[in-house]
Amino acid sequence: MSDDSKDTNQDANNQNTDNQNSNQDQASANERSVKVTDLTPNKGALVGKKTDIQNPELWEFPMNYPLSIIGHEGERESLLNEVKLILGSLFPDFDLASIEVKPSKTGRFHSARVNLYLTTAEQVNELYASLDNAKTVRIVL
Repeated sequence: MSDDSKDTNQDANNQNTDNQNSNQDQASANERSVKVTDLTPNKGALVGKKTDIQNPELWEFPMNYPLSIIGHEGERESLLNEVKLILGSLFPDFDLASIEVKPSKTGRFHSARVNLYLTTAEQVNELYASLDNAKTVRIVL
């Protein structure tokens, strides 16, 4: 009988411990949960076109603006020509010979690197809109 009572007491203790652990897990899960409202974007946060500057007050003009323009594989010359057309039309004083085009390590992409001198936010918006419409441009960083 004494063995049976020990087993019963031990089972009861194990159940109590399991209940406490599950309550602690549930409490910590409640503490870690994130409210869905915390993840929703602010209304009106994105204003204008996708190529427009979202926070112009954070930009200080005039400024030097380094830019990497990533193009599709095998289109080195067409990327260079298109970038020259865009930059030549938007920035007449820009030295087109300063554009550096380099292949990626794997050779799948080419990047054109430039350093622009920008004086207004409108220049940035026009630049990104033009690059967004370019056929050979994949990503602009």
